Amino acid sequence: MFGIDVTPLPRPDAVFADSLVMVQVRGAGGDRYLPGWPLSVLVGVRWGASSWVDAVGARRLRPGEDHADATVAQISDLLAGLAATGKWKPGDPPPLVMLDAGYPATDICHALAGQPVQVLARVRSDRVFYADPAPRAAGQRGAPRRHGQRFALAVASTHLAPDIELTCDSPRYGKVAARAWKGLHQALDRSGRWAGYPRDEQLPIVKGTVIQVTVERLPDGRRPLKDLWLWHRGPAEADAGLADLLWKACLRRFDQEHFHRFCKVHLGLDAARLASAEATDRWAALVLAAYTQLRLASALVDDLRRPWHKKPAPGQMLSPYRVRLGVRRLRALLGTPARTAKTTRPGPGRPSGSKNRPKARPVIYRKSDNGRTADSGATKQDP
Repeated sequence: MFGIDVTPLPRPDAVFADSLVMVQVRGAGGDRYLPGWPLSVLVGVRWGASSWVDAVGARRLRPGEDHADATVAQISDLLAGLAATGKWKPGDPPPLVMLDAGYPATDICHALAGQPVQVLARVRSDRVFYADPAPRAAGQRGAPRRHGQRFALAVASTHLAPDIELTCDSPRYGKVAARAWKGLHQALDRSGRWAGYPRDEQLPIVKGTVIQVTVERLPDGRRPLKDLWLWHRGPAEADAGLADLLWKACLRRFDQEHFHRFCKVHLGLDAARLASAEATDRWAALVLAAYTQLRLASALVDDLRRPWHKKPAPGQMLSPYRVRLGVRRLRALLGTPARTAKTTRPGPGRPSGSKNRPKARPVIYRKSDNGRTADSGATKQDP
């Protein structure tokens, strides 16, 4: 199981930074759009009561780059890497890639047609899907219909009889009910990504399975305001066993949210104030490598918990924060492959008469008092 999501690196005060785009930053005062760099992060998700993920890679979205195209490229590279390393072979279950509600799942699945991959995306409750049209009556004229009965997620009266119904009891969510409808699709129009589609061809119909998940309560005891809606597409249609795994896998996708926060708060993902976008790419790769080292050391460190921390259950893996607290003791035991530094005489130093070469800065044009443009080195005229 894998998850892809975008995390912003805002740089509102970076005057000389390159390749900046507008990123959405969430905060207590509401969402804001600031200049920065968006990182599309790919992680591996695992089962169990742990927030650890496997950091695979991060890709910075370039100015003007389509979000869906970048996601398709990441998934294609992932499939090629799994096949090249022998982690996936023909006949194995196709990998499951989970996306959030902001991704155009239909467009991504159409671009990935023919590849061995499953896509599970969370969809907003205001989306509309359609069933297959009814068979044409004998002698009926005109073009055949492409869309059947309307299926609005927010309008229960438009829902068809579900193909799959599941119920179970969860210690965290109480009674859980999952219903699935197979063969539903969205009606596409010639706008956005489909604006350049050939005019002499009909827009494609991408069918998938819509899953509705209803829970009795949230882990903190509150009642949920909305149901969880998912859309799945893979080489084969979802059956009852797969539908039960899909909604549980979607809950594990939220581990990636904890991963983003941990990298920013404790590993300094957004703390490096770099002016170069390429240097930021290297810094993001170093942060992912540091997180991977923490994950590998999770079974070797001692639990240096604070007085207010809960004691872990026997055999339970420590959280990333707890491993970070205990890795300082492990670092003293690891040693270093470098030899002890030898004493030597200091070097000759800078040659006599040499000068530093300052970094060339781009010229900033501002308006002077007389209305004409002037560069940053010009001085204002006295009134």
